[in-house]
Amino acid sequence: MKVDFIKAPISAAIRTDKDFSAALRSQVDMVFLLHASINTVRPCVKEIHSAGKKAFIHVDFAEGIGKDRAGLEFLKKQGVDGILTTRTGIVKMAKDLGLITVQRFFVVDSHSVGTSLDSIKISNPDLIEIMPGVVTKKIRAFSKVVDMPIIAGGIVETIDEVRAALEAGATVVSTGEVDLWDQKVY
Repeated sequence: MKVDFIKAPISAAIRTDKDFSAALRSQVDMVFLLHASINTVRPCVKEIHSAGKKAFIHVDFAEGIGKDRAGLEFLKKQGVDGILTTRTGIVKMAKDLGLITVQRFFVVDSHSVGTSLDSIKISNPDLIEIMPGVVTKKIRAFSKVVDMPIIAGGIVETIDEVRAALEAGATVVSTGEVDLWDQKVY
């Protein structure tokens, strides 16, 4: 499966207002809001869309927004393009509402690989994010087994790490390192 809107190989993972402004000016096409709230979602989404980018909310961290169907319906009404979550049930609900879904997996050992693959079969997210993004060996293993784009994220701090993740099979690398957002990958 190919997600048509992915144009840039790096996405912006936003935690601060300063990083938010930098992301809007950057060449990324996906903005992951890691610390949104019920009060900030709508204006942030409007700014992201005005900059020609897709807006994703990490629902596990969103303040004042329920981690349930009503919370997802609220996000959709605010114009959010998609969500990030570690929770299989939330992915399924978000897909039913027509939101783009990114399911995050923390790969720390061989057991977590197996449970992650089981979750992917159940939830069938649009994209998966394997963290930390510098585990290229595991990105390569996932890319051989799953039929969807892979986002490598977490602890990605250099352009060499971006390249390594992409070469291992990731489609996009998510990073909070502002200096990488406009870097030429190849």
